[in-house]
Amino acid sequence: MPLKEEETQQEMKRELGLLDATMLVVGSMIGSGIFIVSADITRNVGSAGWLIIIWILTGVITLMAALSYGELSAMFPKAGGQYVYLKEAYNKLIAFLYGWSFFMVIQTGTIAAVGVAFAKFAAYLYEPFSDQNILFNLGSFKINASQILAIVTIFLLTWINSRGVKNGKIIQTILTIVKILSLFGLIIAGLVFAFRENVWTTNWTNAFTPGQWTMNGSNMLQIGGTTLFAGVISAMVGSLFSSDAWNNVTFIAGEIKNPQKNIGLSLLLGTIIVTVIYVLANIMYTAILPMQEIAHAPADRVAVAASQYIFGSSGTILIALMIMISTFGCNNGLILSGARVYYTMAKDGLFLKQAAQLNKFEVPSWGLWTQCIWASALCLTGKYGDLLDYVIFVVLIFYILTIAGIFILRKTKPDAIRPYKAFGYPFIPALYIILAAILSLALLYYKTSTCGWGLLLVLTDIPVYYLSERYQKNKN
Repeated sequence: MPLKEEETQQEMKRELGLLDATMLVVGSMIGSGIFIVSADITRNVGSAGWLIIIWILTGVITLMAALSYGELSAMFPKAGGQYVYLKEAYNKLIAFLYGWSFFMVIQTGTIAAVGVAFAKFAAYLYEPFSDQNILFNLGSFKINASQILAIVTIFLLTWINSRGVKNGKIIQTILTIVKILSLFGLIIAGLVFAFRENVWTTNWTNAFTPGQWTMNGSNMLQIGGTTLFAGVISAMVGSLFSSDAWNNVTFIAGEIKNPQKNIGLSLLLGTIIVTVIYVLANIMYTAILPMQEIAHAPADRVAVAASQYIFGSSGTILIALMIMISTFGCNNGLILSGARVYYTMAKDGLFLKQAAQLNKFEVPSWGLWTQCIWASALCLTGKYGDLLDYVIFVVLIFYILTIAGIFILRKTKPDAIRPYKAFGYPFIPALYIILAAILSLALLYYKTSTCGWGLLLVLTDIPVYYLSERYQKNKN
């Protein structure tokens, strides 16, 4: 049941400016992916040219979505972001399906995965944090030190953000600036001081001949046709996951100054900054590492392999520190923004009632701590790695619905104030919908076992919604 008017008088403080919003976009997008996923991309498409094509294509797709979201964020500059857009364009059912998928898997699953990535790289600096250090063993259920450290960081960041949005803002801005400077420093150091001309020449000879690397890494088998298409789709799972969470800034619209202008501008600036960093980082990899070394870097840690050429034996420690900073900042942005969705859902009677209340620091602490507990539980399952495929699948479904909502709202609310209109409308939004639909269908076809669970997750929320509605009517 939606809260009564007198119960919702508290208001969030508009503490965040354009720089803060842009740093939230960048910080939420850059986690551990850029340091790792290029290995899997290279195994699927083989060559340097195709590796860069995948990252550029991902950046273009992400930018098209971000530019389209600008119109929606300007129309509805309040907490909840994508949840609000779906409710306005469709109905509460579609918004509910998104909100609960967001809580059950999309946001909390990502928080868990990023937290464990932080812990795994912390083990480079202090070995007892390793996932091989089993602290509790009950048959097949095991708890390791890496999981405990991940949970500790999630609780710490939740506590910091429960003390006011200003605290989360400061951490986010500082860590993201450090992250950007560190990545540019790594790229420049690699291209200037560790450039290997023979490796560059070899990698970029026939650079646009696609292929797949054999298991032992010594040979690349040329591919084409449907095999190439399947390889591109599989490769883009990692790059899209690494470029996701750009829309988190829309969830905190209620705390951004001049949101009609700053949200859309932060989406544009943030996605461009991240795309440039990702493409340059991969160009640097191809200037230092032979393609077979990228494809078969130990544990897929491409950045570690590259840094050893750049910095010598200290490279592993430097990259571990960079990834810890990157993932810590990334999770801060995810934790900060995610709770605002549950806050708005609760105000509509679609989440725990207490989540609609703000604490004395004007932040939704109930939503923060509920998110914290579930994300921590996902850390303990050990299944977060398996979520990657169907997280992306579910995310794409709701991105498609949200951007299609622009067309719907142009018809149903033609007179609504639109301070900003979607760039390139109707062509850019329509092109995004087509590309995302192709990716979604291909993922469902080629990765049915994982993406099928994502589809099932969304569908099973439908009866939950109607049972909830019936309960509320009987209660009244």
